[in-house]
Amino acid sequence: MNAFQNVCVFCGSSDKVGEPYLKAAGEMGQALARRNLTLVYGAGGTGLMGALADAALAGGAHVIGITPESFNTPQLMHPKLEELHVVKTMHERKALMVDISDAFIALPGGYGTLEELFEILCWAQVGLHSKPVGVLDSFGYFEPLNSLIEHARQEGFIYEEHRGLLIHDADPDALLDQMAMYQPPEGLERWVNRPEEGQ
Repeated sequence: MNAFQNVCVFCGSSDKVGEPYLKAAGEMGQALARRNLTLVYGAGGTGLMGALADAALAGGAHVIGITPESFNTPQLMHPKLEELHVVKTMHERKALMVDISDAFIALPGGYGTLEELFEILCWAQVGLHSKPVGVLDSFGYFEPLNSLIEHARQEGFIYEEHRGLLIHDADPDALLDQMAMYQPPEGLERWVNRPEEGQ
């Protein structure tokens, strides 16, 4: 069993997304609150970020927002955060998120969400952390990504064991249950060590 308390969630902040995605983000926030887990996220008040934080706060969860100075504006920030960390750069934001979080989840999002997800996966791949990483696959949003990862494996760009680094489910509670059972795949060290064939 992988015990975790602080769950970092990456997700979109766009105001243009449909209501079903906002509802799914809210369900993720509710699931975290039901389990008395702390939400760590990018401090936004718009899009999925806002829906996620609103639901977590309404459920009594502790919410930690982390944002760079450039995003610390009334138009972007959530107005009701209990704990807010304002850092200088995006790099500092991600470093702090990683330091204080025990697990990571990506909800649907754009460039920023995908970049954050892949950085945390890459760090797991090279052994910088062994924390569970998951995606909430709302409405099949991440199916094209799963197909791309499988294509990369088939073409030899990632190893078989790397597929086990990413957990995915469309249901928030089922996703959290799987993440609680996560064990890092065996053999990850060969990506760095590159043993001779047959060893």
